[in-house]
Amino acid sequence: MTDRTSKIGTIADAVALIPDGTRLAIGGFAIYQHPMAVVRELIRAGRKDLTVVGTVNGNEVDLLAGAGCLAKVETSYVGLEKFGLAPNFRRAIERGTLEVVDYSEILSFDRFRASQENLSFWPCDYLGGTDVLTHNKDIKPFTCPLTGRAMHAVPPADPDVVVIHAVAADRHGNVILPQRHLLPQSLDVIMARGCDTVIVTAETIVSDAEIRRHAAQVQIPSYKTTLVVEAPWGAHPCSVLGRYRADDAHFAEYIAASASADGFQRYIDRYVHGPADHMAYLALVGIKQLTSLTEIDRL
Repeated sequence: MTDRTSKIGTIADAVALIPDGTRLAIGGFAIYQHPMAVVRELIRAGRKDLTVVGTVNGNEVDLLAGAGCLAKVETSYVGLEKFGLAPNFRRAIERGTLEVVDYSEILSFDRFRASQENLSFWPCDYLGGTDVLTHNKDIKPFTCPLTGRAMHAVPPADPDVVVIHAVAADRHGNVILPQRHLLPQSLDVIMARGCDTVIVTAETIVSDAEIRRHAAQVQIPSYKTTLVVEAPWGAHPCSVLGRYRADDAHFAEYIAASASADGFQRYIDRYVHGPADHMAYLALVGIKQLTSLTEIDRL
């Protein structure tokens, strides 16, 4: 019989599942649809020595790096796209306080596919001659037993915890993807399928009846979800597909503040340590600013 127990919790409950030293995968892509409410709470809780394993990372890693929460990042990219480089991430690397392990973008994606399939490695045949092999000693050469071709074994992502942000979920942890969705949302699903501890923040918690009406769009079923948290505007300042655009003004403020370590500290004092929780953060940003970003699409 399917367990119908409610899995609703709080953002504090979510962070309690992510202790120091966790190997953490954070949903979203570049500057899109990251579970930023959880990221800010990790900083408030003073988490340390986290390893973020990702594909294409952005402001979520830059924020954690600037706050001193990270020990290692395994990814293909950390940057803010049209807003430029990731200044806090770069400073941490230059200081030698943050280790970075490089993978190509497609391999970063494939590492989560390996975890989804419970494979001990993902085979790759296109890395010869690249500096990825020079600097990443976790990738091992082998000879294909069928063709004799030179190949490389790439380790799976294998996160301890996955945190994603979704448009909607029910109290049991069934997660809906919009009919119109893109690579970031598909990657979130693959991440969730390859991990035993999956935290979902959602713009809204919907009824069981609503889930039944949109059953074909449930891409993460309840049995894969450990905890679900209602967090409206939970990705801000990132966008959420079909719900709201990125807050360009807030990103500009973030970039300006992050030009120096002191400026970044003032930013997190104002937007992270200042608000007691996510709802206080939204009040600080302001309902007028938030609603100006709205673009509602159907599920």
